Amino acid sequence: MVHESWPRPFADPGLLRQALTHRSAGPKHNERLEFLGDALVDLIVADALYARWPKADEGALTRARAELVRESSLASLARQMRLGERLALGPGELKSGGHRRDSILADALEAVVAAIYLDAGFEACRDTVLPWFQPGIEALPTGTAAKDAKTRLQEWLQARQLQLPEYALLETTGDEHERTFRVTCTTSDPTITREGAGPSRRAAEQQAAAEVLRELEADHG
Repeated sequence: MVHESWPRPFADPGLLRQALTHRSAGPKHNERLEFLGDALVDLIVADALYARWPKADEGALTRARAELVRESSLASLARQMRLGERLALGPGELKSGGHRRDSILADALEAVVAAIYLDAGFEACRDTVLPWFQPGIEALPTGTAAKDAKTRLQEWLQARQLQLPEYALLETTGDEHERTFRVTCTTSDPTITREGAGPSRRAAEQQAAAEVLRELEADHG
């Protein structure tokens, strides 16, 4: 559980305060820490996957890491840690629900990782942070990571020397922190158009691609 390794004592509590301060709240914000934390999270997760899957190729490792460290995954961890309740936000972000927004939560989580590293060193950082990702790592199929629908659709079309699909945004609805995106995915040979919806454009495109791929595989094998 995330809560077992959070919060941790800081020798310099100011680092944690900065990590939890959005740029809208003042000049001493968390963007530089977020930059460093992004690299640290990538390293910690990559190191764990490399050790866990000794026979996995680069593609599988890359897909697995991308699954674990994508914005929505980091935001989910931040919610488990209730970081949103501790964020310092400016009036505008507070009014618009910034403490619930995936991008702000994910950036804050990465900034906290950097703060731990600067405060206590890499070993302590890894020992604190790795348990946050361990359930996700263990949930992945051993030695592999499923390709997403957009990748599988692209490979299906390329294998038959067909044109790649086109994605178009139809509409975006809802408040900024609770948006729903609708997109289409269209192939030209054969001509198929399917819609997808999701909390991000990426998620909507994945759903639309999955629908197109399902029809192609059913019709053509």
